[in-house]
Amino acid sequence: MLPESRDPTHCPQGRCSVCRVRSVSVCAALDRSELDRLEALAENAVFAGKTTMLMQGDPADAVYTITEGTARLYRLLPDGRCQIVRFLLPGDFIGLSLSEHYAFSADAVEPVAACRFGRSAFSGLVDRMPHLLRRLHEAATHELTLAQDHMVLLGRRTAEEKVAAFLLGLRKRLGHLGRSTVMLHLPMTRQDIADYLGLTLETVSRTFSKLAGDKVILVVRNGIQVLNPRRLEDLAAA
Repeated sequence: MLPESRDPTHCPQGRCSVCRVRSVSVCAALDRSELDRLEALAENAVFAGKTTMLMQGDPADAVYTITEGTARLYRLLPDGRCQIVRFLLPGDFIGLSLSEHYAFSADAVEPVAACRFGRSAFSGLVDRMPHLLRRLHEAATHELTLAQDHMVLLGRRTAEEKVAAFLLGLRKRLGHLGRSTVMLHLPMTRQDIADYLGLTLETVSRTFSKLAGDKVILVVRNGIQVLNPRRLEDLAAA
């Protein structure tokens, strides 16, 4: 059983129709009657910060749509190191696996709320809903594009270029959610960012300090303020 902060509970009727992240989630293509059928399968799942949502190697018995908070998707390497492959935001869908076991782990970076669907029931619903299947295909294609972008990011780029690209990518994603693109909320640790970018903690800390010294960003509590977006874009595009 997943170590959630409390047991999942069924979602109240009508919740899907007023969900704040519906337009950016896999549910976006569904009409009212289809939403009702999906809602009947949904459970509320709440995770405290720094708790496990999915564990690599565990049976892939559930899928989730994040509705609040930030999580990290990662894989543990044989030598014990952690490679973070993505930071998950509201609207992101996780847990769908081609095998019977999860290929990645997911932890809540901060308190996270999600809609949980049993895998078998969800798969059965997808078979009867072409709109949902098409949306899942779109999400999978988008994730593949992000994975390719991440491979480029981990390649021959300087630490400053990597951090700038990370901040710019997060800024774009937050903008799609209607969040501020000037004050960026960064609940993840510097070590998390280092594990995502393939850098050391010390290098990430020095790079943030340099960007702040160059007046590109201002480091604030739990985030940054973007002072010079054009310079950030130039660094990310290098």
